[in-house]
Amino acid sequence: MRGRRTSAAVVACLTVSSLATPAMTATAAADASPSGRPSLQAMLDKVVAGGAVAAIAEVRAGDRTWRAASGRVRMNNAQPAPVDGRFRAGSVTKSFTATVVLQLVEEGKLHLSDSVEQWLPELVDKGADITIRHLLQHTSGLPEYSTDMMDEVGIPKERYRTWSARELVKKAEKLPHDFPPGSEYRYSNTNYIVLGMLIERVTGRPYATEVRERILRPLGLRHTRVPGASPEVYGPHAHAYVPVTRGGRVVPVDVTRFNPTMAGAAGEIISTTGDINRFYRALFQGKLLRPGLLKEMKDPGTAGGYGLGLELAPLPCGTAFGHGGGAPGYLTVAFNSADGSRQVTLSITPFSGDPHQAAVSLLTSALCP
Repeated sequence: MRGRRTSAAVVACLTVSSLATPAMTATAAADASPSGRPSLQAMLDKVVAGGAVAAIAEVRAGDRTWRAASGRVRMNNAQPAPVDGRFRAGSVTKSFTATVVLQLVEEGKLHLSDSVEQWLPELVDKGADITIRHLLQHTSGLPEYSTDMMDEVGIPKERYRTWSARELVKKAEKLPHDFPPGSEYRYSNTNYIVLGMLIERVTGRPYATEVRERILRPLGLRHTRVPGASPEVYGPHAHAYVPVTRGGRVVPVDVTRFNPTMAGAAGEIISTTGDINRFYRALFQGKLLRPGLLKEMKDPGTAGGYGLGLELAPLPCGTAFGHGGGAPGYLTVAFNSADGSRQVTLSITPFSGDPHQAAVSLLTSALCP
């Protein structure tokens, strides 16, 4: 989950800090990237040296896989960050939600031209003019519901409250719409909260159930959870922190635990680098959608670099597809070559500083042979 932003250069907004000790495993090579560029371990160490508590990544090139971790599980101990660590993937969730919606389109249960009003009467103003495509591509004009849900340092104000999707949409509906439907692009998490409600209306089951049955179980993504109201990050994981000034000193506040219903279908998933890479590889190799809909999913149209649940990132070797994500204390970057043969997922637990260049270097090295 993230607030409003431009297109897919998600790494440009990463900000992190705090030195730590590295740990690494690799399934294909320890010290060299596929092209002989600096090792994954060295690049992650630079991300942590730039200020992160921890950074973990998995890079895939064909049938070869590199995994590494740098940093610590907690700021106050020396336990190394786990290579298979779980993390809050934030808006990477949107690619999962969009995939389910497009599968329903493929099955003839709805159409991209269907209106919100047709499926969810009286939910939003101008619902008759907002289509499913508008929601998927952030061109609906629906305002961002989450603008007042964090305090000034990024901690959820009602940290353990359980929110319904309808309550979140009602928060957005108290604000003026950003623009007439279809006329502009503006990233808004509200779009994907509505899509989660749409999935339930069409299928009769919660969106989380559809994600599990259609994606997680068939692909064997055993470490990915749609947690609902549970505040826990189960399994090995690095803790997340927010810097808070108290008595003139900056102190870390642990924000690992919070109720993720505030993010819902827009950003609640917990996963691992391996599971996210497997998901995107299956998606781009046509195992989840037929070619026609996958092509539409990748097409930004006039939407400012955003497809249907996918961000597009321009790299020296061409366009990469995937998504970035943010949750309190966690940042994720997950991008892929167009055919899914090369992939990278990077998770950072930020504190302060600026790992931007190190993260961009890692993304480029992983995806550009």
